[in-house]
Amino acid sequence: MKKSVIIIGAGVGGLATAIRLLSRGYNVKIYEKQKTIGGRTNQLIHDPFTFDLTASILLNREILEEVFSYAHLDFNDYIEFVKIDPTYRCFYPDGTQYDFSRDLVSLIKTLESFSIEDSIGYIKLFGEVYERYNIANRDFLQRSFENPVDFFNPSSLISALKTKAFSTSYQLISEYIKDEKLINFLCYQSLYVGVSPYEGPSIYALVPVISQLYGLWHLRGGVYSYIKALEKVIYQLGGEIITNYSVDEIIISDDKAIGVKSKELDEVYGDIIVSNADFPYTMAHLIKSGHHKGEYTKEKLKEMKYSCSSFILYLGLKTKYPQLSVHNLYLNTNFKENVEFAFTGKLPPDASMYIYCPTGIDDSMIKNEGESLSVVVRVPNLLFDSISWDKATVMDMRNRIVDTLKTIKGLEDLEENIEYEGYFTPKDLKNDFNSYGGTAYGLSPTLTQTNYFRPHFKSTQVKNLYFVGSSVHPGPGVSIVLLSSKLVTEEILKDTSSRFY
Repeated sequence: MKKSVIIIGAGVGGLATAIRLLSRGYNVKIYEKQKTIGGRTNQLIHDPFTFDLTASILLNREILEEVFSYAHLDFNDYIEFVKIDPTYRCFYPDGTQYDFSRDLVSLIKTLESFSIEDSIGYIKLFGEVYERYNIANRDFLQRSFENPVDFFNPSSLISALKTKAFSTSYQLISEYIKDEKLINFLCYQSLYVGVSPYEGPSIYALVPVISQLYGLWHLRGGVYSYIKALEKVIYQLGGEIITNYSVDEIIISDDKAIGVKSKELDEVYGDIIVSNADFPYTMAHLIKSGHHKGEYTKEKLKEMKYSCSSFILYLGLKTKYPQLSVHNLYLNTNFKENVEFAFTGKLPPDASMYIYCPTGIDDSMIKNEGESLSVVVRVPNLLFDSISWDKATVMDMRNRIVDTLKTIKGLEDLEENIEYEGYFTPKDLKNDFNSYGGTAYGLSPTLTQTNYFRPHFKSTQVKNLYFVGSSVHPGPGVSIVLLSSKLVTEEILKDTSSRFY
């Protein structure tokens, strides 16, 4: 008889885990709070404009492909990758702009426009971080750490020292590069995992390295096309997705997880429960017994460190702006001060921002001759309780962003070409997606909250209960969460092949 699995949440981690387990013969049902699947990796449609709700940068296409190959499927039958070059176009307040190409010849010319010394330093930096990345990928990202001996052994500890993670991203980058503009370009990318480049471990300097060495790819239709592809596979493999079902409690009997319940709907039962809900939210709200929470008590959750949040402005424009690439950065004045505001409870007055404009290369995301533009600013999460995300705050942020965009050469008339605008705040992250404290990436991946020290895939107190997502090992981001789905599946297969409770 096939073992039944209930997955809480149809985010990318839950969907990928479902495919893996279905391909190994399990019966899988996913229960999703929203009427649409995808979790934070969702979509906003306001005809004629289509926007990716949050996720827009795919750091490693091989990880996305691997989910299909795991199920013995050809990814080409489900998704279409489009090459992006330059990987980034970077704008500065003084009017300068730089394209960072995946082509080495073009890249070197850009780097030499900063200085020969910085060009040499850039290549040396990437060589060192590439070496660290391969160590981290082999010995940490691709491994589970369910038991102390998995991490606290000579081999793992030697590898940890080789990654030299005790310095910050800024400290590492500034060892090799002196030009402030180039430093800020590299530092900004640490924010993709919700940590400050001035406090987070230097291993996150790997983000720009992966972008440069492996390239950035766009999925035709946007990142949400990946969610649709996973959904298609789940149905092909016989899985079920039930939307508009808000799980309010994980049912536990005799220290075993046996099902889930909703206040409005019937209880459902399964042999294995996998929570793709944000791990801190799961512990705070879905597990009722203090005993079954284990170490993750209310007090413990409050003490843990969390990632920053995001404010996103969606702009539907009536005209094309070829001045923009797909991925753009505007690195503002007082860069460090404004970045750190997101981690100290203040709104940045001169925010640096990420500008996503996929419609220049993807006409499937727009039905007119304009652009679907998303602008992301890192802001404090709701745990600071210092910002009221009311209409006045939203409009203040909106006006600052638009005023900044208009300083870019060629975008001076942007405001008069706005046909639609929408907003996404930390409150939306909390209310719509049960993100603890309205964080963008869950638990911050600090040194004391990574590898063995990050929440594990298996509950230590409740049998048959597992976790997947950005707040568990290996960490945040679509690509890394897909790795967590692989690792948690391996744990489930290992447990159920030997015995089943």
